Amino acid sequence: MRSWLLLLSGAVIAIAATAVAQTGAGSLAPQRSAYAATSDETRAAAPPASPDEPMAPAFSAVNAAAYLDAIALAWTHERKCGTCHTNYAYMMGRPALGKENRAVAGEIRAFFAEKVEHRSYSPAVPHALILAGVLAINDAGTSRHLDPVTRQALDRMWELQGPDGAWEYPTTFYSPPLGDSYYGAAFAALAVGTAPDGYADTPAARAGMVRLRQYLTSHAAPSLHHQSILLWASTKTPGLLTATQQAATIRDLLQHQRADGGWSLPSLGDWKRRDGTLNNPDAPSDGYATGLVVYVLRQAGVAATDTAIVRGVTWLKTHQRQSGRWFTFSINTDERRDDNRYTDHLISNIGTAYAVMALRACGELGDTSER
Repeated sequence: MRSWLLLLSGAVIAIAATAVAQTGAGSLAPQRSAYAATSDETRAAAPPASPDEPMAPAFSAVNAAAYLDAIALAWTHERKCGTCHTNYAYMMGRPALGKENRAVAGEIRAFFAEKVEHRSYSPAVPHALILAGVLAINDAGTSRHLDPVTRQALDRMWELQGPDGAWEYPTTFYSPPLGDSYYGAAFAALAVGTAPDGYADTPAARAGMVRLRQYLTSHAAPSLHHQSILLWASTKTPGLLTATQQAATIRDLLQHQRADGGWSLPSLGDWKRRDGTLNNPDAPSDGYATGLVVYVLRQAGVAATDTAIVRGVTWLKTHQRQSGRWFTFSINTDERRDDNRYTDHLISNIGTAYAVMALRACGELGDTSER
């Protein structure tokens, strides 16, 4: 295990060294590193996610940061696309761990900036709105100012909005829990409320939010998972849920906590797997659901000292794996689509992002300014 961590750290250090050599230690300009995408170090970033991976002997924020850096960069290099479960998730979760690896963060940010500027993402829905959302969340967690590229992405989101206020997802884009129109609509509302520098007050956002509020207030969330995303959005954007509805969602989420202190993703929805079968609602607690629920409850005002939150934090701090991630079973398939190791339980990556966001929201990461 120690040798694997050294190899992973070496991958990230090599990337950083290359970028510093290219740009100079004081440069903030994002540059693409010359690090080879097919090197052993990059492949070492993603040992297959497995429920059999041993637990870490103790929680390590450093290992979590190294994992998120390496897996996001490896995916971006090798797949050359943005995905909710990996490099989009990196944009959301990595700021929670404090000081970023500037080479990694700069390269991934530059990759997405190019996608926005050239509109080189396909299909446009959902990528345009999810990308706008993660860029806004990243801006709020890093510079605390709205980047021009993020503004451009948010404005593009409204261009694609349907007359009913939502965004029509392709029928072939079935990737629960992140792949349907309601999720996209709730996430778009979250993006607008999170975006810094008063973006919500711009003419485009005001007009789009009138339609989006109508959609979200006239359509029931299809799952408790989606309701939790709406609860999160409602803490940033007024008029999405009443105080009574917020309290009811908090109560429902608390009622789904497991005896071990965690939450389980299959218990938050009734999604079908690719073979048509349902997931087991009694599946064990996982990193995705536990991280998401703890984080959202904190955003909704549940105190870090609340017994349920304390139990959730304890679960998170005792269920990190040796790789630095938190494991989550795929709710789609257990099959490996090819020989690429990144296809195994990819939702573990966004689960790791939510886990560190939750720990940060609960004050468990201490001073991360120099991490």
